[in-house]
Amino acid sequence: MPLIDYSNFLDKILPKPKYKKSFRNAKQSYLNRVRWAVTLFYFGMGYAFASWASRIPDIKNNLDLSEADLGTILFAIPIGQLIALPISGKTVVKYGSIKVSIIALSLYVCALVTLGLSQESWHLALALVFFGIAGNFCNIAINTQGVYAEGLFPKPIMGSFHGSWSLAGFFGALTGMGMNALGYSPAIHFMFTAIVVLLLILTNYKYLVKAKPRQQQQETSFWAAFSGVLPWLGLIAFCCRTSEGVMYDWSGVYFRDVVNAEGALAMLGYSAFMITMTFGRFLSDKLVAKFGRRRILIVSGITVSIGLACSVAFPYLIPATFCFMLVGIGVSMIFPIVFSIAGSNPNVPTSAALTVVTSVSFLGFLTGPPVIGYIAEESSLRYSFAFVAIFGILISLLVRFVKSIR
Repeated sequence: MPLIDYSNFLDKILPKPKYKKSFRNAKQSYLNRVRWAVTLFYFGMGYAFASWASRIPDIKNNLDLSEADLGTILFAIPIGQLIALPISGKTVVKYGSIKVSIIALSLYVCALVTLGLSQESWHLALALVFFGIAGNFCNIAINTQGVYAEGLFPKPIMGSFHGSWSLAGFFGALTGMGMNALGYSPAIHFMFTAIVVLLLILTNYKYLVKAKPRQQQQETSFWAAFSGVLPWLGLIAFCCRTSEGVMYDWSGVYFRDVVNAEGALAMLGYSAFMITMTFGRFLSDKLVAKFGRRRILIVSGITVSIGLACSVAFPYLIPATFCFMLVGIGVSMIFPIVFSIAGSNPNVPTSAALTVVTSVSFLGFLTGPPVIGYIAEESSLRYSFAFVAIFGILISLLVRFVKSIR
């Protein structure tokens, strides 16, 4: 039984040509256009977030914030995400992923503009709360579209969607560097980003997948989604997001303080991690089609552990860089695979299933970096990274425990 009722939607929207071959060509062209539309929505979401991240130092200086002040204010983003978590999945189920994707991504870039216009620290904190709320709705709605689009193709394509989000991170960072070099303020930069993303929405929203959950899915209780395999998938994602969050927040510090990299070389580990993570996500679809999700998840968990453990054992510039590349490859494939499995659950609406996984995994993204800081304070940063290496092993063990993953 198909997951959603869109198996023949192309037959309804495309005109019937005289020859079957022409119809097949038209159908494939339309499917490719659908894939591009969903890809560009992922890109827009990643581009907006990367634009914000690239100008944090400038906003910090403009508002004369200390490191402690900035750290406290940055908690506003997860607060906003937590506010949205209980309602985002229900909203997507009720109003559809297309409407929510369009509205949420539009509000996301509007919130981005208000970040650049902030004149006081409380302005920034309030804007970040709304940025987090809109971001959570984007995450659920656009990933729901990703699951729907994948259902139209015979092979996995979810990895390429997440890869486009990562690729947008590079373009966002490059735009930020360019805007900063040209002397443009964060406000001007974020307005430019908003225009780009809004154009992506206007030129692609018509091609998003028009799908509705099947009747038995609509009647499923929201809290019933927290049963079965979904919490276990959430735990796998939790371990992945913990490792990923530590790399985002601590890789530069690790290279500076442990590897003793100076100047721009302190960002070498983070750059290596991001490059291989992006490459791995685009590669993951082919690997999943060839080896299956189960094997890829097990190998990915082991790869994360090896990379982190070796970076602790060999804290030198070149070896540590290669180790961080391994971590990037390891984490790259886990989240797209988990989302694909969760979203294809036949008994739970896609958005509700993704909310379960996101809710559990979000705890890892939120708590991982602070825990690393506490461990580093009591011992050293090397011990902290050794501790995180355990999470890669846990991923492999959890995959073996969940027999339904194929």
